Amino acid sequence: MSALILAVFLASLDSTIVSTALPHIAEDLRGFDNIAWVSAAYLLATTAVTPLWGKLGDMFGRKRLYLASTSLFLIASVGCGLAQDLPQLIGARALQGVGGGGMIVLTFALVGDIVSPGERGRYQGMFGSVYGVAGIVGPLLGGVFTDQLSWRWAFLINLPIGVVTLAIAGRVLPAATRKTAARIDCLGALLMAAIATGVVLVTSFGRRWGWGSPSIVGLILATVVLASLVVPVERRAAAPILPVPMLTSRTVVLSSLIGFAANAAMFSVLLYLPTYLQIVHGVSATLSGVHMLPLVLGLVVSQSLAGRWSARVERLRLILITGMALNVAGLLLLGTLGTGTGTVVLSLYFVVTGVGMGMVPMVVLTAVQNNVSPQDIGAASAVVTFARSIGAAFGVSIFGSLLTSDFAHRLHGLPVTGGLDPARPDTIAVLPSGVRHAALEAFARATGTAFLWLLPLVAAGTLLTFFLASHRDTEDGVPVTGETLQSGTDEAPVA
Repeated sequence: MSALILAVFLASLDSTIVSTALPHIAEDLRGFDNIAWVSAAYLLATTAVTPLWGKLGDMFGRKRLYLASTSLFLIASVGCGLAQDLPQLIGARALQGVGGGGMIVLTFALVGDIVSPGERGRYQGMFGSVYGVAGIVGPLLGGVFTDQLSWRWAFLINLPIGVVTLAIAGRVLPAATRKTAARIDCLGALLMAAIATGVVLVTSFGRRWGWGSPSIVGLILATVVLASLVVPVERRAAAPILPVPMLTSRTVVLSSLIGFAANAAMFSVLLYLPTYLQIVHGVSATLSGVHMLPLVLGLVVSQSLAGRWSARVERLRLILITGMALNVAGLLLLGTLGTGTGTVVLSLYFVVTGVGMGMVPMVVLTAVQNNVSPQDIGAASAVVTFARSIGAAFGVSIFGSLLTSDFAHRLHGLPVTGGLDPARPDTIAVLPSGVRHAALEAFARATGTAFLWLLPLVAAGTLLTFFLASHRDTEDGVPVTGETLQSGTDEAPVA
């Protein structure tokens, strides 16, 4: 577990650690126009390869693939740290994302292999906590490395941790117990990668290119067309990346949609609350992380408790309903943010939000793993992980667009002169003192309103939890009812 937790920490850390280093990277490598690709390339590659890594693990065993993906991630990290221009860095980041995607999905699948169904929730909760910690620690480390050493250390720090991870994993992880001669579903893998590419490009660059621009509209249409081809293509494949019965499985589909909604809210909170704290309350990047500790503690504690409850309580649905309801409550509280919101009140808001966020992600994964046959745990884990990755990209992009547009709208009527870019609210600091407070209030209210706009999505996810199976389909850790991928029904016992 120590090796697996370190791997998930590394892979999730690299999606956030560069955020505070991007301005320095752009200046050093002279690539301001395309600097957004440094983050987008990693997210795109991680999401695109998730289904393939999951299926390959089912086919050939997960240990060797886990070691290979971790090694690829470390090699690419060296490439990022040594990059001499922006194209080299973007290419290395994409390669790093390929390895990171494998590390994440194979870790979740390995837990399904080595832990009994009755204990999966408890162990998956550990990994869910890692996401919250990485979301806070990543920007802080990126800022510290950039200010005190160099932005290159944001990537090179992966090496010592990764080497320890490889040493432990190579020694203690169980070896492959199965192999298959079936051909890899190359067409299905390319199709899923293309869909992921379309979704990530739309969500990452919709605001920059314009939501109504020909490029974005064309990407949306192409992605929809490709998505309509998934079932026909996978139905004909000998060893499909995503078995068709899995795509029609009620538990898999609903769990993926719930994970999508929960991650959209979770990553919007983790990425934009520090910005609110730094701009509105004037704290440093390091102190913003300190202010976020109540949220992280709530997330970590609730992840652990939800995992334990899912092992002891026969109703996973109750945990998900409670977690999603607390997510709704947290967004309602964050919707009241203003310049006068005090530290104590913020801490209470953060605790409620963190507890809600922590109760959902790993429980939906446990619900899916407990309802598929053992040979499909990797593919099922990949489906949920894929949906959560897309949800994170979607939520962050939509939140950023809503925040920027609402902030720009609230600036109308204010005596704001030149020098304030609504897309860069950090420029509020250059305003005269007479209008600075009004601009800060406008940004704080715009942030709160953006959180409220996420409510319909999270509320829909909450409603979906009522349609999940009302019990864990296990008895003493052995599946006894649920969905078999061979029949695609909810009544047939697991093979």
